[in-house]
Amino acid sequence: MKSCKALRMAVDLAGVATCIIAIAGCVKANSARGVVDNFVDAHYVAINLGDAANYCTGLALDKVRKEQALTAGQTIDAATRKPTVHYKLQTERVEPDRATYLFLATIDVPDGGRFTRQWMISARLEDGRWKVSNYSEYE
Repeated sequence: MKSCKALRMAVDLAGVATCIIAIAGCVKANSARGVVDNFVDAHYVAINLGDAANYCTGLALDKVRKEQALTAGQTIDAATRKPTVHYKLQTERVEPDRATYLFLATIDVPDGGRFTRQWMISARLEDGRWKVSNYSEYE
């Protein structure tokens, strides 16, 4: 039974990696959508707050740092039961120097069920680079 779970986890991780690569190939890295997708992948899919912080500025960076403080000492490694996260864009509003995206996410937690969330993520152009400036999660 353990080997079936390990195989399922490996297949899930391979699927996530394939999706990340496909998305990265479709969206320019220094675009509002590219930065937002990279942030979502780091924060919600890979659960890597340190990497997520690299895409942030302002309030978003403050939020990530607070999350890092709250989870300090919690190790996320290969033994951690990570959820499988799928998300799709619902709406977007893009202006020359700011953008807002609303995503619908489906999260499958191993032995914990499935639930959905909406993520609203804002980005702004700062010194010629796009950065995530705020994010919120809704049920």
